[in-house]
Amino acid sequence: MARALSSETLHATSVAIAGRVVLLCGPSGSGKSDLGLRLIDRGGILVSDDYTLVKRIDGRLVATAPDTIRGKMEVRGLGIIALPVAQDAPVALLADLFDIVDRMPLEPLFRAVAGIDVPVIKIAPFEASAPIKVELALKSLGFAP
Repeated sequence: MARALSSETLHATSVAIAGRVVLLCGPSGSGKSDLGLRLIDRGGILVSDDYTLVKRIDGRLVATAPDTIRGKMEVRGLGIIALPVAQDAPVALLADLFDIVDRMPLEPLFRAVAGIDVPVIKIAPFEASAPIKVELALKSLGFAP
C-alpha cells in the first residue's frame, strides 16, 4: 500500500498534458485559469483550478484537486464550469507566471515541492504562444505532448 510521505497545497491551476501535470503558479488574477483553459483546449485535462494538492508518494509527486473543487473551473465572465478531470497524475513541471520574462534563462531552475525538486519555467501567461511554450518545455524534459 502506497502512503503519502509529504504533501503541499499550492496556489496553482494544474493541467495534465500527455499524462504529466504542469502546475501553473501565481497569485489571483495572474492568468492561471486562462492559461489552463487554453491548454485544455489544446487537449490537456484539468487536474485542479486555483488550488492543487501535491503529494509525495513512493518518491514521486502526484497532483489532485481538493474534494471541494474537483472537476470545476472558474471561467471569468461565465462562472463555475464543470469539466472532465484527471486525478493523482504525476507532476512534471512548474510554470511560474509573470508579466515579463527574461529572453534567455541563465540556468535551469528547480523548486522543492513536497520535498522533491521540480523543473521550473517562467512564462507570460497571456502571450498567444504561452500554451505552446508550456508544451515545448514538457517536450524538452522528455514528455511528448
